Amino acid sequence: MTDTKNTIAARLAALREEMQREGLSAFIFPSADPHMSEYVPERWEGRKWISGFDGSAGTAVVTLRSAALWTDSRYFIAAEQQLEGTEFQLMRERMESTPSIADWLARELQDADSTEVGIDGMCIAKGEAEGLKAELRHAGGLTLRTNLDILNRVWTDRPPVPLNKVEIHPLEYAGESVAEKLCRIRTEMRHAGASCMLVTQLDDIAWTLNLRGTDVHCTPVFVAWLIVGEESATLYIKEEKLTPDVVDYLHAEGVAIDEYDNIIAALNECDAPTMLVDPYTVNSTLAQPRGNYTVVSAPSPIPTMKAVKNHTEREGFRRAMERDGVAMVQFLKWLEEAVPKGSETELTASAKLYQLRAEQPKFRDISFDTIAAYADHAAIVHYEPTPLTDVKLEPKGLLLLDSGAQYSDGTTDITRTIALGDVTDRERRVYTLVLKGHLALQNLCFPRSASGTQLDAVARTAMWREGMNFMHGTGHGVGSYLSVHEGPHQIRQEYRGAPMVEGMTVTDEPGLYLDGRFGVRIENTLLTVPYVTTEFGRFLRFEPLTLCPIDTKPIISSMLSDEERQCLNAYHAMVYERLAPLLDEEHREWLANKTKAME
Repeated sequence: MTDTKNTIAARLAALREEMQREGLSAFIFPSADPHMSEYVPERWEGRKWISGFDGSAGTAVVTLRSAALWTDSRYFIAAEQQLEGTEFQLMRERMESTPSIADWLARELQDADSTEVGIDGMCIAKGEAEGLKAELRHAGGLTLRTNLDILNRVWTDRPPVPLNKVEIHPLEYAGESVAEKLCRIRTEMRHAGASCMLVTQLDDIAWTLNLRGTDVHCTPVFVAWLIVGEESATLYIKEEKLTPDVVDYLHAEGVAIDEYDNIIAALNECDAPTMLVDPYTVNSTLAQPRGNYTVVSAPSPIPTMKAVKNHTEREGFRRAMERDGVAMVQFLKWLEEAVPKGSETELTASAKLYQLRAEQPKFRDISFDTIAAYADHAAIVHYEPTPLTDVKLEPKGLLLLDSGAQYSDGTTDITRTIALGDVTDRERRVYTLVLKGHLALQNLCFPRSASGTQLDAVARTAMWREGMNFMHGTGHGVGSYLSVHEGPHQIRQEYRGAPMVEGMTVTDEPGLYLDGRFGVRIENTLLTVPYVTTEFGRFLRFEPLTLCPIDTKPIISSMLSDEERQCLNAYHAMVYERLAPLLDEEHREWLANKTKAME
């Protein structure tokens, strides 16, 4: 801890020297890269570098005399531990006593010589930057400067832009050619009144061009920009990332290639009349009006296109889920036999699951770092075991295991909460409430184009009746060998207006977390499919894609309705039918026992 404290102190000192040189009273470090990615390459992990906090969400703010870090409830405990001994004060988002960044800065900078606050305009979306400017002005008459990448001056060993090779994502997995995708994008572009479009999000670029990469941990994307014109498309990327095969492929698809760092020059020289710029996915620097074009501020059409999986992608998901289901069955049987022997921990369990998945055909990587959380660790929503926190698994209590994999034909995301032995009545009741919420959503039929916010309460009703709730979202989209978190649709309490339509994948993952005691979450990935058309319109339902038994040992059977019991039995029957032919006799017998119908 002393070494970490000294390192952070030295970095803060160097930063403050540059701030004084630039006349800045504060600098803000968000958790974003120039592409507004959820998970970012090392080069843009500035917030982690300056604060020591490594969670995926958070904002660090440094003044000449103080420092603070804002993050959400998923990371309160981890942030508290990682910030210990540093100047950084933990700001717990959504807590009544927590000030906003603007309010905190207004208070901290009351007597400052300068009212100027800095942020790298390449690492904040245009819409977010405009909102922050207004908040700072209103809170304390502060101004926001966005034209300085201060990390380039103080991060002396800053990693470069990744140079990993890009690979072609074959049509047998993509299901739609680049030409077809560009045609659809251009149609939507014209409908928005634009003659060209700037694409900056990495998964949107990978999807559009049927390419994949390894620049981001667990997410098969590559660092690049893309400009789509009425009859042209240009990919801006480091030349070293392209193999001769990829260069030939892009040329054959009519996609020109330019240097990654030339994007601003290209925008300055663009002679198209109008350019579509999504203010919430394009960074503030690139979103500024340039060249001769007029900016058309509108949502990008690509996320919605990408979210609706074509027939090939749907079939790919089903095949990937079968292989993932085999690995999960092998793991759960192993876990059941290994824990009583007394030598397994959270980390060894995570490593075993990785090994079993890696043995499956078409496995490429995990889709996120595995959450293997035993007992009270499971009350920490996004706990990830480390050598310092790792604990032994004992034949009692609950293990929460949230994991997933990247296969060439699909991405998986699954959570199971597993009884390792005897469980308490409280654990059983909470487990059953979560299961009721999970089944209610999985079994739901709903009007086409309903939003995820309208569906969210279904998964919470049973627990609400008992005065319980969870603060994370209930479901998110899943990419097709892309990001495990995909929008624009979500199922959550906070308003998300994106409509649910057939072909969308979405997770179903309610949970309950009792601080300091235990946590429960059960998650399947679902596919939205047609249900029925009546005089009242078209209705949809969900097809479970995930194939893995749900632990029935902790269930209080009397709490389930007949419909819930039938839904669980039908799911387990499908799991056995799909996985049994892929298993050896020993694992098939184990699965038969775990999927037998509840009376």
